[in-house]
Amino acid sequence: MIKLGFHVSIAGSLPLAVSRAEENGCDTFQIFTRSPRVWAAKPIEPAVAKAFKDALTVSGIGPVVDHMPYLPNPAAEKPEIYARSIFTMTEELDRCDQLKIPYLVTHLGHHGKEDGHKKGQEKVIAAIGQALDESEGETMILLENTANEKNTVGGTFTDVGVIADALSNEKRIGFCFDTCHAAAAGYDLKGHGAETVFGWFNDEAGRLDRLKVIHLNDMKGGVGSHLDRHEHLGLGYLGEETIRDVLTFPKISHCAFIMETPSDEIRTDKDNMAVARRLAVSS
Repeated sequence: MIKLGFHVSIAGSLPLAVSRAEENGCDTFQIFTRSPRVWAAKPIEPAVAKAFKDALTVSGIGPVVDHMPYLPNPAAEKPEIYARSIFTMTEELDRCDQLKIPYLVTHLGHHGKEDGHKKGQEKVIAAIGQALDESEGETMILLENTANEKNTVGGTFTDVGVIADALSNEKRIGFCFDTCHAAAAGYDLKGHGAETVFGWFNDEAGRLDRLKVIHLNDMKGGVGSHLDRHEHLGLGYLGEETIRDVLTFPKISHCAFIMETPSDEIRTDKDNMAVARRLAVSS
């Protein structure tokens, strides 16, 4: 049986994320360990870390996935932003180790106009390599594909693969595949199907056994729109049949499926979970 979950809030305290995941029927979940919109992060008190880990043990939920905050850009052209981005990634890996979180998802950033794409790639490789070298623990960084917006790094499967191949610490590098991002970048999951698109990913980015997390999102835009806007499962361009195709594709059944869908007057997280559960067992 596949593991399904959401990105959940840590508002109030980190341990509350576990109870929120339980309330929504999660087998797995994703968090930010800090506010994603500021650089500074308060240290995690040892008692809070223990409470989080104890709550996880009792719940039986896992794996937990952490996501990098929004401000860091490992391809940044400005030296001060680049340095702060490496520091933050290193710090986040250490926070994951403190909480015993096995996976840290990161976007690969946007290169500057003067740097260009190749130099942007090189900066990402150097930044991730340095963060891994300087961090504690064994948390794996998961490289996430993007919607291939302007100046993006990681917008193609080949781009993701070049970065992964250049990082020597393979046991700490894996992949996160976002369904919305892939289709928005031009990989037509709806038209070609999961087997074909994930076959492309395997050939261009890296082996599917290194794929650890699926961001299971429908989309507001269309194929090749480069629009990173998520929609409720089945209500966007991808639709229920494509979501079912992804959920039931056997070569990715080992992954944690994390929904980053809206929670609004149309549907709650519990509603999207019900849809995902139904589609995951449909033939």
